[in-house]
Amino acid sequence: MSRLSQRHAIAGLCIGLLLMMSMLKPGHAAPQDEIRAAFENFVAAQNDHDVSKAKALLLASPDFLWITRGAPIWGSDAALNRFATLYKGTWRLDPDMASLRIMLVGDGAARLYVPITFTIAAAGQPPQIIRFLMNQLLVRTARGWQVASILPIPAAKP
Repeated sequence: MSRLSQRHAIAGLCIGLLLMMSMLKPGHAAPQDEIRAAFENFVAAQNDHDVSKAKALLLASPDFLWITRGAPIWGSDAALNRFATLYKGTWRLDPDMASLRIMLVGDGAARLYVPITFTIAAAGQPPQIIRFLMNQLLVRTARGWQVASILPIPAAKP
């Protein structure tokens, strides 16, 4: 085989390998992408006032923790009951997604941080706009990434 034919054969092999590799699909998204999607679904469920969607995103456990107004709410059932009450009024989350940070703390857990603006009011009351530094712990379950804790910290006033 001449050198020219060898080069053509090698070039053809390389092109074939590149074509095969381009047809392969990744097995699954990176954990950070999955966590970001779970958080975006959490925000959508909150803004849609959809308890059933929120339920699918919270870790179904009595150890689920949400700190709200300085008080702990333990258990996903208690949190969902509180959400249902809050949904009767004004309840909107607007995260600063450009500032979202996801930190993996192992194969099955991650911390999420994002500044977020809440528009909140009891039914019939004028809404308040409050900025928080949202912190969540998410865990990987058979159902995907789920929120295990919600820890909003009031942001300093500018």
